[in-house]
Amino acid sequence: MVKLRLKRCGRKQRAVYRIVAINGRSRREGRDLRKVGFYDPINNQTHLNVPAILYFLDKGAQLTRTVHDISKKAGIFTELSLNQTKFY
Repeated sequence: MVKLRLKRCGRKQRAVYRIVAINGRSRREGRDLRKVGFYDPINNQTHLNVPAILYFLDKGAQLTRTVHDISKKAGIFTELSLNQTKFY
């Protein structure tokens, strides 16, 4: 199962996270399928590749709780509902 989750980067006491699509059985720093975003909790910055996230969600990927909250603040789910109503 593919999951969208955080991958820790940065230095000690100064963590930044990449939002990646990764196999659910892989470890946190394991090999990812694709990088789909970036999150800096210290500066409260977020950069998301919305088409890539929507692609993985369409294929059945699961979001972790933290990535779900980040995506909700960014408005990913409104775009997802707009895309679903547009095609049907």
